[in-house]
Amino acid sequence: MSRATGTTATRIIGISALLVLAWVVISAFFITPADFQQGESVRIMYAHVPAAWVAYLAFVTTAVTSGISLARRHRTLGFDRVAGASAEVGVLFMGLALVTGSLWGRLTWGTFWQWDPRLTTTLFLFVTYVGYLAVRNIDTDPHRRAKRSAVLALLAVLEIPLVHFSVVLWRSLHQEASVLNTDGDVRLDDMMLFTLFSSVIAFTLVFVWLVMHRQRLATLKDLQQGVGLDAAIAARRNEAVTVAASGA
Repeated sequence: MSRATGTTATRIIGISALLVLAWVVISAFFITPADFQQGESVRIMYAHVPAAWVAYLAFVTTAVTSGISLARRHRTLGFDRVAGASAEVGVLFMGLALVTGSLWGRLTWGTFWQWDPRLTTTLFLFVTYVGYLAVRNIDTDPHRRAKRSAVLALLAVLEIPLVHFSVVLWRSLHQEASVLNTDGDVRLDDMMLFTLFSSVIAFTLVFVWLVMHRQRLATLKDLQQGVGLDAAIAARRNEAVTVAASGA
């Protein structure tokens, strides 16, 4: 993909995300009804659920691209850069899911935090990927960085099923899924369901837009480090030649 084509695609995705987000805001606050049990607090769902979905998507993307990067080691760093960019965006959305979940919990349970299985495993997943990002910054060599972070990403993604099914595996205050539940019964008003679906699409578009921008910045950073390393090697070589000449 050429630079111009990539810029055009990014712009189209960004504009589409803004348009869908605008519709979600209007529908969430002015069109969809309040819940008969949770009242107006249910509107937090339109940010909380898609944020969690995008975080899962981002971490799975990180694992897949890390696996490809590990298999194609020393051939290209493109997949590693996408993995890192996706993880950064995933941490951002997982943080949003935790914040909105805490607000929802305050309105529903009367407290911002409980050491509930879903909340605890989600926090652990968040901390794991913060650690993954820290590992990526340990080594300046891009190939060693790609190998180490790929192994960690493939292990970290195994936590996602544990988080998702925590409400089933343990007694949890957190409600079970209203849409993707095991019995196939959708427990949402039609308009609420359509707005939630639109919100998932909007957040996914934002995820793609952010990853595209972030991996470009990562490419520029790697190129800058590469130029700096080449310059340092050239300087040492010139220094060695100068010392040898003076000794002669």
